Amino acid sequence: MNTEIAGVILMFAATIALAIPLGKYISKVYAGERTFLDPVFNPVEKFFFRISRIDSNKEMNWKQHLVALLTINLIWFLFGMFMLMNQGWLPLNPDGNPSMTPDCAFNTTVSFVSNTNLQHFSGETGVSYLGQLILQLFQFISAGAGMAAVAVVFCALKERTADKLGNFYNFFIKSCTRILLPASFVVAIILVFNGTPMTFKGKDTIISMQGDTVKVSRGPAASMIAIKQVGTNGGGFFGANSAHPLENPTYLTNIAENISIILIPIALVFALGFYLKRKKLALMIFCVMTAGFLLFVVPAIKLEMDGNPAIEKMGINQTHGSMEGKEIRFGAAASAYWGITTTVTSNGSVNAMHDSFTPLSGMFMMLGMMINSFYGGVGVGFLNFYIFIIIAVFISGLMVGRTPEFLGKKVEAREMKIAMIIFLLHPLLILSGAALSSYTIHLHPDLPWLNNPGYHGFSEMLYEYTSSSANNGSGFEGLGDTPSVFWNITCGFVMLLSRFLPIIGPVAIAGLLAKKKYIPESAGTLKADTATFGIMVFAVIAILVALSFFTALALGPIAEYFAMAKL
Repeated sequence: MNTEIAGVILMFAATIALAIPLGKYISKVYAGERTFLDPVFNPVEKFFFRISRIDSNKEMNWKQHLVALLTINLIWFLFGMFMLMNQGWLPLNPDGNPSMTPDCAFNTTVSFVSNTNLQHFSGETGVSYLGQLILQLFQFISAGAGMAAVAVVFCALKERTADKLGNFYNFFIKSCTRILLPASFVVAIILVFNGTPMTFKGKDTIISMQGDTVKVSRGPAASMIAIKQVGTNGGGFFGANSAHPLENPTYLTNIAENISIILIPIALVFALGFYLKRKKLALMIFCVMTAGFLLFVVPAIKLEMDGNPAIEKMGINQTHGSMEGKEIRFGAAASAYWGITTTVTSNGSVNAMHDSFTPLSGMFMMLGMMINSFYGGVGVGFLNFYIFIIIAVFISGLMVGRTPEFLGKKVEAREMKIAMIIFLLHPLLILSGAALSSYTIHLHPDLPWLNNPGYHGFSEMLYEYTSSSANNGSGFEGLGDTPSVFWNITCGFVMLLSRFLPIIGPVAIAGLLAKKKYIPESAGTLKADTATFGIMVFAVIAILVALSFFTALALGPIAEYFAMAKL
């Protein structure tokens, strides 16, 4: 077997092997059961609740959960804006990096609070060490908020009628302390022992292999890189992200970081099964997600390992695959695998430049973000999938002439309307943004946005808004989006709307269903844990996404593929 393929299989198998016990652990954390980390984190959590005067035992309804989530995010947004716009004179800035402009600070703060981590700046020169630490804090907060939201939905799906659905602050703190922090600590240790810096010293001077004297940025990188992967954040400490040799030094660190990207999203699916005692339902969801994931990752790996035919016609050897924009220490297969794992989730970190991937590989990465629920980000991946489940349940009920039900609760017009609004929001933001940017560049062709005009240039703009709307943060970096007030503001608003409305919708649906009378299963009940229903959900996803995005993809990566085939 090809060693590159073996490496990819190893990563995926290790992820599944770790996700199952982690899912069981997560279910115990959210259910309030005893875990082995209780002696360590019970005192820490009690301290946080005592100084904040929050009663973690006071249960909330779904509306109170959403108010709490939006309130803490507003406070952190204001704090982040102030710190980034004043980092130039604040401490922990040994390299003298300047303060951010208001539009860049707005984009950056929204990006990190919303778990997107779209970076219209380079980490080495755009942010001080203090700024990096604040952004690292936001990576815990944003991931913890998403996980707290999914815990609320888990609670609402129990087989009973209830108005109170646990305590948001309790779910939030436990997500950060008992799940994100321990996992990040393990990854950070691996990184430090493999050469990733963890220091507050400024740039170091080295002699390169060419004999040049160069300044190399360093800083408290390992801790930030760990949570960027574990929390599906993706924001890099260095501008080149995980393609940078200090951010991802070896194939071992590449394995650790890549496993971290999808570990918790998959574990949360298994956590649902353990929490509700419905393992077959969790298995159905996992199989649908994995089928979609494999439909993207297998052809992407093959395309990148086969090489770029346009480059081959230039007489450049393609034995090792399409290596433009990729690192030799990882290879084409591991780069393609990372490219798909980071885009089916809301991670967005990169170990290769996505702009250099072959056209159809780029399309698969965009499709991963357009669907945004094949594993998805921590917490929000299941929330997005939950929307597709509600739509599939409703359609299935209409097909058999029975009132749609899911886990003993009737799905009626109100829940369906919310689900469709949330689904339609995603293509609306992506396609509206791509149309606006295309029209603007048409009116002002002198704007320095597109280094690659034509089909690929359109793909770059489409990818930017797809990444923003999926709270992903990666980009086709041939796009000249830095510095640009247009991209900072438009992407900022897309990230805001696409982060919080898709959380509000599923939590509202789950809260409304939880209050309804529980109906025990009967002979006519639609069983949601069967392969038949899994196929139905997959079909709903495929049809809705194809109807929403095929035309845009045909104008970009598909057209580029056929144009390249003619060369």
